[in-house]
Amino acid sequence: MHHHSTSSSRAVVFGGGGSAGNAWLIGLVAGLTRGGVELANAELWVGTSAGATAAAQLAYRPPAELYEEILAQPTIPPRPGPTLDHLERVRSLSAASTDAADMRRRMGAAALALAENADGTAVGRWRATVAARLPSTDWPERRLLITAVDAHSGDPVMLERDSGLDLVDAVAASTSGGGTYRAGGRDLIDGGYLRNENADLAIGFDKVLVFSPLGGRTLHPLEWRMQLSAQVEDLEASGSSVQVVVPDAASLEAMGDNVMDLSRRPAVARAAFAQGESLAPQAAAFWNGR
Repeated sequence: MHHHSTSSSRAVVFGGGGSAGNAWLIGLVAGLTRGGVELANAELWVGTSAGATAAAQLAYRPPAELYEEILAQPTIPPRPGPTLDHLERVRSLSAASTDAADMRRRMGAAALALAENADGTAVGRWRATVAARLPSTDWPERRLLITAVDAHSGDPVMLERDSGLDLVDAVAASTSGGGTYRAGGRDLIDGGYLRNENADLAIGFDKVLVFSPLGGRTLHPLEWRMQLSAQVEDLEASGSSVQVVVPDAASLEAMGDNVMDLSRRPAVARAAFAQGESLAPQAAAFWNGR
């Protein structure tokens, strides 16, 4: 698995975390890029949930442009989120589960039950919403891995260029929230049910840079090893060097307690940009060093 060449093999991992998490990722990468950290030369990008959207956007457009767009968004009234209900549902389903695979099957069953009561147009509407956020329906040149979960089996699903789905379907599946997304004859649920980051997919790469909007936390029992620290342990045990970036105090304050609140995106992106700029020298030493 190891690449022993003069240059190191590198992977970037974009974790999930709602619309605020997406804004943090874009702002962070814009700040890092301004500070001279060039992420485009990584051999692998991994995107989960909101991180799948960010990775697909950043694969095609300069981070500064995406960042400016977030800052320019019209003022949106703050919205009290349904996130607490959602968190409670995740917690109670998790508590009833014997292990992570059982939990993913239960999440899938719950999402399929919701889908049965939907009017049948939900998938098309979500695809259109996601398509409007992405610069292309085609997979980018670089290797991009997007995560989802099979709603029936609970099995992990890795989507990439040769998986038979276009980029919009892959991102729409990975960001399907509490519902299901049907594509390629399969019912899929959000990649965040696998793990918020899925950094372990970068095993075999010399250097792994992980961006975790949710700060590496998990709602599940720690022995399931879904938290980021467990993924980092597995990466380091396999020989990878890992650098993790989580929101700093200013970014956390901007995010508040509802990651789905669109009104917070400009403030979150601004805080993340400053964080990226200040981290850039340290990140560049890690990323560009031998």
